[in-house]
Amino acid sequence: MIGPAAKISIIGAGQVGSTIAYSLAMANLGAEIILVNRNQKKARAEALDIAHGTCSETPVKVVEGDFADTKNSDVIILTVGIGPKPGESRLDIVHKNIELFKSIVPQLARYSPDSILLVVANPVDILTYVTLKLSGFNKERVIGSGTVIDTARLRLALRRKYQLPMRYLHTMILGEHGDSQVVIWSQTTMAGTPLEDYLQALDGTKISANDKATIAGQVAKMGIVDILEAKGYTNFGIAACVKRIVKAVLLNENAMLPVTVFANNEYGLNDVCLSLPSIVGSAGIINVMQLPLLPDELHQLKKSAQIIQEVVKQITF
Repeated sequence: MIGPAAKISIIGAGQVGSTIAYSLAMANLGAEIILVNRNQKKARAEALDIAHGTCSETPVKVVEGDFADTKNSDVIILTVGIGPKPGESRLDIVHKNIELFKSIVPQLARYSPDSILLVVANPVDILTYVTLKLSGFNKERVIGSGTVIDTARLRLALRRKYQLPMRYLHTMILGEHGDSQVVIWSQTTMAGTPLEDYLQALDGTKISANDKATIAGQVAKMGIVDILEAKGYTNFGIAACVKRIVKAVLLNENAMLPVTVFANNEYGLNDVCLSLPSIVGSAGIINVMQLPLLPDELHQLKKSAQIIQEVVKQITF
């Protein structure tokens, strides 16, 4: 049942999975959250700790379980996998996780054939493609967390650099959740006005091509260079972004988010999963918006898709 009484299963009770569970519980999203982990004692410990921390704030039930306990889940969140080591890109770790997904996804699909599968594990674009093929689900019900987190990082970077109020700042990153991601400057606005026009009117500030390249490069490396290499993992930012996606599904918000989807001729792309501006609601992906991208932005998006497809070609099912 999509809505307040939804059942949510989280596969993987590590730093990411447990933080997502806590974030969802605190937001009162769903009625029951099942934590599944290869180490069942850890899953039980995380579930108990989350339950202790949320029991006075929310009635959401948080418990550990196994694959059978995920039966009839409305949303299944896949965080399980081997993360990148310092110096590795998200694409470097793809083959470490594909075999794992081959053993997991068919079971989840069998127990919950009507669920929405939300992939968070990296490399998220490739693993979303793998999940789609292994589950046999229609493309609308398999989503990746994509560049929602990258877009959040971009918004923060712009706010700090130009002292902007976050509430009125809108932008997005599309393509790969990784090195080839594309900042869509043409859709970056402040209070409905193109950001460059706003800054020019505010104090004469101009954003040069070099400024754009520097900001985009910093954002693309932020998760690994600024966070992963220092603390060993990322969890709070991605948990907040997953919560945003789940909220859009459970409350049928029809929110436009840059999530990983299977491209079906949008922007001339086919047979690839990558982040595109998508309307997310109770059925999963309602539609993919065809925004008027600049020629260079479209060119970069297609290059990003090609990078992902080159890796996908090496996968056997």
